[in-house]
Amino acid sequence: MTGRIAAIIDCGHNDRFKEKRGFFGFFDCRDDQVAADLLFTEAGRYLKIEGMENVRGPCNPSLNYESGALVQGFDTPPTFMMTYNGPYYDKLIKGFGFEKSQDLYAFEGNLDTLKTMDSKIQFIADEAKRRFCIKVRTADKNKLGDDIRLFLKIYNQSSKGTWGFVPYSEAECEGLAKSLPFIVDPRLISFAEVNGKTVAAAMCLPDYNPLIKRINGRFFPIGFLSFFFGRRQIKKVRIMSANVIPEYQKWGIGLVILERMIPRCLEQNITDAEFSWVLESNKLSRGTLERAGTIHTKTFRLYDRSLNDISA
Repeated sequence: MTGRIAAIIDCGHNDRFKEKRGFFGFFDCRDDQVAADLLFTEAGRYLKIEGMENVRGPCNPSLNYESGALVQGFDTPPTFMMTYNGPYYDKLIKGFGFEKSQDLYAFEGNLDTLKTMDSKIQFIADEAKRRFCIKVRTADKNKLGDDIRLFLKIYNQSSKGTWGFVPYSEAECEGLAKSLPFIVDPRLISFAEVNGKTVAAAMCLPDYNPLIKRINGRFFPIGFLSFFFGRRQIKKVRIMSANVIPEYQKWGIGLVILERMIPRCLEQNITDAEFSWVLESNKLSRGTLERAGTIHTKTFRLYDRSLNDISA
């Protein structure tokens, strides 16, 4: 096989943003511009037949899942549920006329370092705790599906103003509430409550990739045993989301919920964390992570292109 691609129509995106935008995703190709051009042409032709005017990607299949082509940070392996590709992908995508739309950043930090936050950040977190009398709790392992639904509800509410954001549908929420309990650790999901109302949520995912690599992706017939018993050896987590509902944003509650998660990670011998991903345009989150001592280690890129010159 030389390559593959999926042409995607996200009706939720087009309804929300009043666009006729298609997406491409699950792109995989050898370092062959002719092959890449054929893939992009066929995907573009389908999208144009369906009435789309432009295309964005890679999204697999949307911004709520694995997105972007890796363009910086090839020297270290990917964390769980983050994309990875050869350095030549940027050349192939731009070679077909795509242009950069937005970059997505990954930041890494050692948890021992993060325990001592920048004094200004610590002051904001302490003020938030004093002002709102915040109660932080972990997910209930006996009601994990319900708490995942609550996490997704907070995620949808908090992300309304985010570039390109489309809320998870009810069907997606139900699907994730059933599937995520198999891979999440309830101790690494936190909720912040103010006067009994949940106002913020954060989720860490253990970095399973080293275990998956160890068994070469083969869970059967015995790979699952190595995977199951090896989970206690995981030293890294991916902090995939820390969200605060709009009326409580910019008060430092997000810092409080992350601050409370660090001891829980250390109790499980977790030493490192990746914060991913963060939009290039999200200067507030980027600045907070940089002041907290994290390092920008990877960049993932989304691209846009018109379909005007593609024949249907």
